Amino acid sequence: MKPLSHKPVEQFVRYILVGGFNTVFGYSVFALLTWSFRGLGSYSYMYAAVLANFIAITAAFLGYKWFVFRTRGNYLIEWIRCFGVYGVSSLIGLAGLPILVTILRHTLHRPELAPYIAGALLMTVTVLFSFFGHKNFSFRQKPVEEDAKSDSETPSA
Repeated sequence: MKPLSHKPVEQFVRYILVGGFNTVFGYSVFALLTWSFRGLGSYSYMYAAVLANFIAITAAFLGYKWFVFRTRGNYLIEWIRCFGVYGVSSLIGLAGLPILVTILRHTLHRPELAPYIAGALLMTVTVLFSFFGHKNFSFRQKPVEEDAKSDSETPSA
């Protein structure tokens, strides 16, 4: 019987650390861009959200690749997969953002805070969805048994 590996627990702890940093980083970029773009009209927060997502996803990708999942090579493929995982969450967030901002603008005492609060609330979708998406899609690796099996099936010369 094989001893239990601590790798999944350690990996998840590293994921939470990188994710925590990236959540603060991503939201900070969103808030800064929302403030910077405020003169571009009533939907300027949408421009900020798109650009902030691109920047934050790229930063998260590097943290997950180097620190969490520790994969080698495949930068472009894994980056594209990472965008795919975050893309699904981001599209849900981007679709929900104008709805939530509208609701919050009508219910808050300070309606100018609506885009900031909505962005923070919708960010939870990405956090909940992304770990399993990244683990099973973006940075997936062949199981050790599968590698050994494919090596043993290769005819030797």
